[in-house]
Amino acid sequence: MKKQNTLVSILIINYNNANVVSRAINSCLGQTYKKIEILVYDDKSKDNSKKIIKNFTKNKKISIFFNKNKKRNIASFDAMNGYLYLFKKSKGKILCLLDSDDYFHKQKIKKIVEYFDKNKNKELIQNLPKIKLKKKKYLNKKNKNNPFSFWPYLAPESCISFRKSFMKNFINDNKFLNYKYKSVWLGFRLGVYAYFLKKSFANINKNLTYYESLGESKKYSFMGKNWIYRRKDSFDYLNDILKKEKNSIYNLDYFATKLLTKFLINKKL
Repeated sequence: MKKQNTLVSILIINYNNANVVSRAINSCLGQTYKKIEILVYDDKSKDNSKKIIKNFTKNKKISIFFNKNKKRNIASFDAMNGYLYLFKKSKGKILCLLDSDDYFHKQKIKKIVEYFDKNKNKELIQNLPKIKLKKKKYLNKKNKNNPFSFWPYLAPESCISFRKSFMKNFINDNKFLNYKYKSVWLGFRLGVYAYFLKKSFANINKNLTYYESLGESKKYSFMGKNWIYRRKDSFDYLNDILKKEKNSIYNLDYFATKLLTKFLINKKL
Protein backbone atom coordinates (compact mmCIF):
# COMPACT_ATOMS: atom_id res chain seq x y z
CA MET A 1 0.00 0.00 0.00
CA LYS A 2 1.36 3.40 -1.00
CA LYS A 3 2.40 5.62 1.90
CA GLN A 4 0.32 8.70 2.59
CA ASN A 5 3.14 11.24 2.53
CA THR A 6 1.35 14.34 1.21
CA LEU A 7 -0.38 16.51 3.78
CA VAL A 8 -3.82 17.66 2.64
CA SER A 9 -5.53 20.70 4.18
CA ILE A 10 -9.33 20.75 4.20
CA LEU A 11 -10.71 24.27 4.57
CA ILE A 12 -14.27 24.43 5.97
CA ILE A 13 -16.34 27.62 5.98
CA ASN A 14 -19.45 27.79 8.19
CA TYR A 15 -22.24 30.31 8.58
CA ASN A 16 -25.46 29.43 10.42
CA ASN A 17 -25.28 25.71 9.61
CA ALA A 18 -25.47 24.40 13.18
CA ASN A 19 -27.64 21.48 12.07
CA VAL A 20 -25.12 20.12 9.55
CA VAL A 21 -21.64 21.48 10.34
CA SER A 22 -20.70 18.43 12.43
CA ARG A 23 -21.60 16.21 9.46
CA ALA A 24 -19.15 18.13 7.26
CA ILE A 25 -16.36 17.85 9.84
CA ASN A 26 -17.01 14.16 10.53
CA SER A 27 -16.92 13.39 6.80
CA CYS A 28 -13.35 14.71 6.81
CA LEU A 29 -12.37 12.80 9.93
CA GLY A 30 -13.73 9.63 8.33
CA GLN A 31 -11.51 9.81 5.24
CA THR A 32 -9.59 6.69 4.25
CA TYR A 33 -6.63 9.01 3.57
CA LYS A 34 -5.40 9.96 7.02
CA LYS A 35 -2.63 12.53 6.51
CA ILE A 36 -4.91 15.55 6.71
CA GLU A 37 -5.47 18.71 8.70
CA ILE A 38 -8.91 20.27 9.02
CA LEU A 39 -9.30 24.02 9.40
CA VAL A 40 -12.76 25.32 10.37
CA TYR A 41 -13.76 28.97 10.08
CA ASP A 42 -17.05 30.18 11.55
CA ASP A 43 -18.10 33.45 9.94
CA LYS A 44 -20.11 35.20 12.65
CA SER A 45 -22.88 32.60 12.90
CA LYS A 46 -25.98 33.64 14.83
CA ASP A 47 -27.21 30.11 15.54
CA ASN A 48 -25.72 27.35 17.71
CA SER A 49 -22.77 26.73 15.35
CA LYS A 50 -20.06 28.03 17.69
CA LYS A 51 -21.03 25.63 20.48
CA ILE A 52 -21.14 22.65 18.13
CA ILE A 53 -17.80 23.46 16.49
CA LYS A 54 -16.15 23.80 19.90
CA ASN A 55 -16.96 20.13 20.54
CA PHE A 56 -14.12 19.31 18.12
CA THR A 57 -11.42 21.37 19.87
CA LYS A 58 -9.76 18.32 21.45
CA ASN A 59 -9.11 16.66 18.08
CA LYS A 60 -5.49 17.29 17.08
CA LYS A 61 -6.31 17.19 13.37
CA ILE A 62 -8.66 20.18 13.68
CA SER A 63 -7.88 23.89 14.01
CA ILE A 64 -10.82 26.20 14.71
CA PHE A 65 -11.10 29.93 13.99
CA PHE A 66 -13.94 32.33 14.75
CA ASN A 67 -14.46 35.60 12.90
CA LYS A 68 -15.04 38.10 15.71
CA ASN A 69 -16.06 40.93 13.41
CA LYS A 70 -19.82 41.27 13.92
CA LYS A 71 -20.48 43.12 10.66
CA ARG A 72 -21.77 41.06 7.73
CA ASN A 73 -20.58 41.95 4.24
CA ILE A 74 -21.54 40.52 0.83
CA ALA A 75 -21.94 36.73 1.22
CA SER A 76 -19.54 35.87 -1.61
CA PHE A 77 -16.88 38.22 -0.21
CA ASP A 78 -17.29 36.90 3.34
CA ALA A 79 -16.83 33.33 2.14
CA MET A 80 -13.84 34.25 -0.04
CA ASN A 81 -12.17 36.14 2.81
CA GLY A 82 -12.76 33.17 5.11
CA TYR A 83 -11.14 30.73 2.70
CA LEU A 84 -8.19 33.08 2.17
CA TYR A 85 -7.75 33.36 5.93
CA LEU A 86 -7.68 29.57 6.32
CA PHE A 87 -5.30 29.21 3.38
CA LYS A 88 -2.76 31.39 5.17
CA LYS A 89 -3.05 29.13 8.22
CA SER A 90 -2.81 25.87 6.27
CA LYS A 91 0.29 23.67 5.94
CA GLY A 92 -0.80 21.16 3.29
CA LYS A 93 0.61 20.85 -0.22
CA ILE A 94 -2.90 20.08 -1.50
CA LEU A 95 -6.01 21.94 -0.37
CA CYS A 96 -9.70 21.10 -0.58
CA LEU A 97 -12.57 23.54 -0.06
CA LEU A 98 -15.73 22.54 1.81
CA ASP A 99 -18.83 24.57 2.57
CA SER A 100 -20.32 23.34 5.83
CA ASP A 101 -23.67 22.35 4.32
CA ASP A 102 -21.87 19.84 2.06
CA TYR A 103 -19.76 16.80 2.93
CA PHE A 104 -17.21 14.42 1.42
CA HIS A 105 -17.29 10.82 0.26
CA LYS A 106 -14.94 8.81 2.49
CA GLN A 107 -12.49 8.20 -0.37
CA LYS A 108 -12.44 11.74 -1.74
CA ILE A 109 -9.03 12.82 -0.41
CA LYS A 110 -7.43 9.52 -1.46
CA LYS A 111 -8.73 9.96 -5.04
CA ILE A 112 -7.64 13.62 -5.15
CA VAL A 113 -4.08 12.84 -4.02
CA GLU A 114 -3.80 9.94 -6.47
CA TYR A 115 -4.89 12.17 -9.34
CA PHE A 116 -2.40 14.92 -8.48
CA ASP A 117 0.39 12.33 -8.14
CA LYS A 118 -0.32 10.98 -11.63
CA ASN A 119 -0.90 14.39 -13.27
CA LYS A 120 1.96 16.69 -12.36
CA ASN A 121 0.87 19.35 -14.89
CA LYS A 122 -2.54 19.85 -13.27
CA GLU A 123 -2.92 22.46 -10.52
CA LEU A 124 -6.68 22.51 -9.91
CA ILE A 125 -9.07 19.61 -10.18
CA GLN A 126 -12.77 19.31 -9.51
CA ASN A 127 -14.82 16.22 -8.82
CA LEU A 128 -18.51 15.87 -9.57
CA PRO A 129 -21.16 16.51 -6.90
CA LYS A 130 -23.98 14.26 -5.74
CA ILE A 131 -26.77 16.83 -5.56
CA LYS A 132 -29.48 16.40 -2.93
CA LEU A 133 -33.01 16.38 -4.34
CA LYS A 134 -35.11 15.14 -1.45
CA LYS A 135 -34.37 13.65 1.93
CA LYS A 136 -31.77 10.88 1.53
CA LYS A 137 -32.03 11.08 -2.28
CA TYR A 138 -29.17 12.38 -4.40
CA LEU A 139 -28.67 13.01 -8.10
CA ASN A 140 -25.30 12.09 -9.62
CA LYS A 141 -24.28 15.22 -11.52
CA LYS A 142 -22.81 14.43 -14.93
CA ASN A 143 -20.12 16.50 -16.63
CA LYS A 144 -21.81 17.64 -19.82
CA ASN A 145 -20.37 20.82 -21.29
CA ASN A 146 -22.70 23.33 -22.88
CA PRO A 147 -21.47 23.93 -26.48
CA PHE A 148 -22.84 27.50 -26.33
CA SER A 149 -21.07 28.34 -23.09
CA PHE A 150 -17.79 30.20 -22.74
CA TRP A 151 -16.68 28.08 -19.78
CA PRO A 152 -16.54 24.36 -19.08
CA TYR A 153 -18.75 22.78 -16.45
CA LEU A 154 -17.69 24.37 -13.14
CA ALA A 155 -18.60 22.42 -10.03
CA PRO A 156 -19.50 23.97 -6.65
CA GLU A 157 -16.68 25.17 -4.38
CA SER A 158 -16.89 22.04 -2.23
CA CYS A 159 -15.79 20.01 -5.27
CA ILE A 160 -12.59 22.01 -5.83
CA SER A 161 -9.05 20.94 -4.86
CA PHE A 162 -5.75 22.58 -5.80
CA ARG A 163 -2.04 22.70 -5.14
CA LYS A 164 -0.77 25.21 -2.58
CA SER A 165 1.61 26.75 -5.15
CA PHE A 166 -1.38 27.41 -7.45
CA MET A 167 -3.23 29.33 -4.73
CA LYS A 168 -0.16 31.40 -3.90
CA ASN A 169 0.09 32.53 -7.52
CA PHE A 170 -3.64 33.24 -7.63
CA ILE A 171 -3.45 35.50 -4.57
CA ASN A 172 -0.34 37.29 -5.81
CA ASP A 173 -2.12 38.15 -9.07
CA ASN A 174 -4.43 40.72 -7.43
CA LYS A 175 -6.79 41.14 -10.39
CA PHE A 176 -8.43 37.79 -9.62
CA LEU A 177 -9.52 38.99 -6.16
CA ASN A 178 -11.36 41.98 -7.65
CA TYR A 179 -14.16 42.86 -5.20
CA LYS A 180 -16.19 44.62 -7.89
CA TYR A 181 -18.15 41.48 -8.81
CA LYS A 182 -20.49 40.65 -5.92
CA SER A 183 -22.00 37.52 -7.47
CA VAL A 184 -18.71 35.88 -8.41
CA TRP A 185 -17.67 33.36 -5.76
CA LEU A 186 -14.14 32.13 -5.10
CA GLY A 187 -14.70 28.77 -6.78
CA PHE A 188 -15.52 30.41 -10.10
CA ARG A 189 -12.50 32.73 -9.83
CA LEU A 190 -10.21 29.77 -9.21
CA GLY A 191 -11.73 27.89 -12.14
CA VAL A 192 -11.22 30.85 -14.47
CA TYR A 193 -7.60 31.20 -13.39
CA ALA A 194 -6.83 27.49 -13.83
CA TYR A 195 -8.74 27.03 -17.11
CA PHE A 196 -8.08 30.21 -19.06
CA LEU A 197 -4.76 31.48 -17.70
CA LYS A 198 -2.79 28.56 -16.25
CA LYS A 199 -4.17 25.86 -18.59
CA SER A 200 -3.94 23.47 -15.65
CA PHE A 201 -7.63 22.68 -15.03
CA ALA A 202 -8.92 19.10 -14.80
CA ASN A 203 -12.03 17.08 -13.94
CA ILE A 204 -12.37 13.85 -12.01
CA ASN A 205 -15.58 12.29 -13.26
CA LYS A 206 -16.41 10.77 -9.91
CA ASN A 207 -19.12 11.90 -7.48
CA LEU A 208 -16.98 12.52 -4.40
CA THR A 209 -18.87 15.43 -2.79
CA TYR A 210 -22.41 15.47 -1.40
CA TYR A 211 -23.79 18.89 -2.27
CA GLU A 212 -26.78 20.60 -0.68
CA SER A 213 -26.08 24.36 -0.65
CA LEU A 214 -28.85 25.04 1.84
CA GLY A 215 -30.71 28.22 0.91
CA GLU A 216 -28.51 28.97 -2.10
CA SER A 217 -30.17 26.51 -4.49
CA LYS A 218 -33.52 28.29 -4.24
CA LYS A 219 -31.94 31.73 -4.38
CA TYR A 220 -30.09 30.84 -7.58
CA SER A 221 -32.68 28.60 -9.23
CA PHE A 222 -32.11 27.98 -12.94
CA MET A 223 -33.12 30.98 -15.11
CA GLY A 224 -34.27 32.89 -12.04
CA LYS A 225 -33.43 36.57 -11.50
CA ASN A 226 -30.43 35.95 -9.24
CA TRP A 227 -29.15 33.18 -11.50
CA ILE A 228 -29.18 35.52 -14.51
CA TYR A 229 -27.51 38.38 -12.65
CA ARG A 230 -24.80 36.06 -11.36
CA ARG A 231 -24.21 34.75 -14.86
CA LYS A 232 -23.84 38.31 -16.18
CA ASP A 233 -21.42 39.13 -13.36
CA SER A 234 -19.43 36.01 -14.26
CA PHE A 235 -19.23 37.05 -17.91
CA ASP A 236 -18.14 40.56 -16.98
CA TYR A 237 -15.55 39.22 -14.54
CA LEU A 238 -14.08 36.88 -17.13
CA ASN A 239 -13.98 39.51 -19.87
CA ASP A 240 -12.36 41.95 -17.48
CA ILE A 241 -9.66 39.37 -16.75
CA LEU A 242 -9.16 38.34 -20.37
CA LYS A 243 -8.95 41.91 -21.66
CA LYS A 244 -5.81 42.30 -19.61
CA GLU A 245 -4.53 39.22 -21.42
CA LYS A 246 -5.52 40.82 -24.75
CA ASN A 247 -8.43 38.46 -25.18
CA SER A 248 -12.19 38.41 -24.47
CA ILE A 249 -15.29 36.25 -24.78
CA TYR A 250 -18.30 37.30 -26.82
CA ASN A 251 -20.65 34.57 -28.04
CA LEU A 252 -24.30 33.53 -28.13
CA ASP A 253 -24.29 32.66 -24.43
CA TYR A 254 -22.86 36.07 -23.55
CA PHE A 255 -25.34 38.09 -25.64
CA ALA A 256 -28.32 36.03 -24.45
CA THR A 257 -27.33 36.72 -20.83
CA LYS A 258 -26.95 40.46 -21.50
CA LEU A 259 -30.38 40.53 -23.16
CA LEU A 260 -32.05 38.71 -20.25
CA THR A 261 -30.43 41.10 -17.77
CA LYS A 262 -31.74 44.14 -19.63
CA PHE A 263 -35.20 42.57 -19.67
CA LEU A 264 -35.11 42.07 -15.90
CA ILE A 265 -33.97 45.64 -15.29
CA ASN A 266 -36.71 47.02 -17.50
CA LYS A 267 -39.29 44.88 -15.70
CA LYS A 268 -37.85 46.01 -12.34
CA LEU A 269 -37.94 42.48 -10.98
